Amino acid sequence: MKEMGLSVDESCQVVVQALQLPITPEEYRLQLESDCEYERRLAEAPLMPGVERLVRHLFNHHIPTAIASSATRTIFDSVSSKRKDFFSLFHPIILAGEEPEVKKCKPAPDTFLVCEARFQTKAEPKETLVFEDSVAGVEAAVAAGMPVIMVPSKDIDIALCGKATLVLNSLQDFRPEEFGLPSF
Repeated sequence: MKEMGLSVDESCQVVVQALQLPITPEEYRLQLESDCEYERRLAEAPLMPGVERLVRHLFNHHIPTAIASSATRTIFDSVSSKRKDFFSLFHPIILAGEEPEVKKCKPAPDTFLVCEARFQTKAEPKETLVFEDSVAGVEAAVAAGMPVIMVPSKDIDIALCGKATLVLNSLQDFRPEEFGLPSF
């Protein structure tokens, strides 16, 4: 899963090269984004176990939450389409490819730094806790000076998770009080 966390263009390039597809990365991206079945699967995909509980808990305690993603608007809209109430809890939502201030996508720190700058309540990077599922995202958070909790997908080699502050099998295992946040 080398493509996780990268920009869509970079991910498409990795997939086309790895699979030696007879198309360009741009053609692959266009096919992917026009695939109605793909969009339907994204819309139907379950949330990561524990994420809704955690986000609502933080929201109820007036702790800001945000999304800093490499996803395209099309992909993000597919993922969030059936969960608008849940995604309304996040501010800001940064989609790296649409933000002129994001010069480089993950693993560069730009996406997280732009996101942090848009919080209404200002915080230092070391006070901004990042939750990530990709190696590129962990590297970006570390480069931004932010502690990062990784919940890797089953396809990620656990040996690649070493830069994370903490690695969990599930967000259900997260204990907010260990990071100075109100306990559940």
